[in-house]
Amino acid sequence: MKLLIIGASRGIGKALLEEALKEDLQVRVLARDPEKIEATNDALEIVRGDVRDLDDVSNGLQGMDVVCSCIGVPITFKPVDLFAVAARNLVQAVEREPGQKLIAVTGIGAGDSKGHGGFLYDRIFKPLFLRTIYDDKDREEEIIMASTTDWLIVRPAGLTNGPRTGKYKVLNDLEGNVATRISRRDVADFILSEMVKPTQFGKTPLITY
Repeated sequence: MKLLIIGASRGIGKALLEEALKEDLQVRVLARDPEKIEATNDALEIVRGDVRDLDDVSNGLQGMDVVCSCIGVPITFKPVDLFAVAARNLVQAVEREPGQKLIAVTGIGAGDSKGHGGFLYDRIFKPLFLRTIYDDKDREEEIIMASTTDWLIVRPAGLTNGPRTGKYKVLNDLEGNVATRISRRDVADFILSEMVKPTQFGKTPLITY
C-alpha cells in the first residue's frame, strides 16, 4: 500500500511517517522544505511541494492509495486559511483519482466535537489561543464532508509524545464523553489500521484514551 503524507516534518505527521516505515509501507512525503524531513529509508520518497498549490498536490498524490493530511500551524491570533485551502486542493485532486482515499487530521473541538475537550480546554485554552485555527479547521471539515471523496476525518484528543500502544477509544457518539489524551503515535496507529481494515471512512471519530 502506498501512502502520501502531507505535514510530515513534525507532530502526528512525523509519527505517522516513522510508524509507516516500520511497517514497510511505501511512503511519499510532500513537503515545502524537504530538508526538514529527518527520516531516511529506501521506501521513502520526498517531493518538494506546497499543499496550497493544486498542481503540487495533484502531482504528489499520483499513484498513491491513501493521502493523509497532517498539516498544522503555530498558535496565532490572526485569521487562518491553510486548512480550508488545503482541503479544497486535496478534494479536487483526490476526486480525479478513482479509488484513492483521503484522511485528514483535525482535532478535538472541530465540528460537532465542540464541548467535549474538558472545562479548561473548552472554556479557556481553545477560545483564547486556538479560535482562528479551529474556525478554519471547521471549514476544512465542511469541505471534505461535502465532497465525493472516500474520506475519513480523525479528531485526536490532547496530544502527547507517548508510545504506540494500540489501546484507545474510537468514539463516534460523543454524548457524555470528554476527551483526555492520546499519543501522536497512537493516532498514527489508528490511521495505519484504517488503511489496512477501513471501518471509519465517512465518519469523524474522536480518538482518546
